Amino acid sequence: MTVQTYQASCHCGAIRYEVDLDLDAGTSRCNCSICGKLRKWGAIVKPDAFRLLEGDVAQMGDYQFGTFSGHHRFCKQCGIHAFGEGELEVLGGKYYAINVACLDVGHAVLAAAPVRFMDGLHNNWFEVPAMTSHM
Repeated sequence: MTVQTYQASCHCGAIRYEVDLDLDAGTSRCNCSICGKLRKWGAIVKPDAFRLLEGDVAQMGDYQFGTFSGHHRFCKQCGIHAFGEGELEVLGGKYYAINVACLDVGHAVLAAAPVRFMDGLHNNWFEVPAMTSHM
């Protein structure tokens, strides 16, 4: 386990954060209704591993749906979904869901990160969907 501090940002830089993350521990892709449309690539961290450096959540877009347990934060200037936050018991309480694609790293670092696929579309979060090639 190698936790590193990564810088991350939206496209225009209005949202910037740093996150302590072990990419080797894995990332995730989900086929739920929002992740499927965004082609979101995520990783979950605890609140003490996330630090917002630029931007104010009160000024960011905030989209909620379903159980309203998560806040999907996005930049109102460039539209990039930079991170999310919420509280779910199954995830150990409060969490941040970072967008791995927003990490300011080279493609080789991203390509080496393991990916776990989740079937959120059928509310079967801990199972791999039948088809993952589009995710």
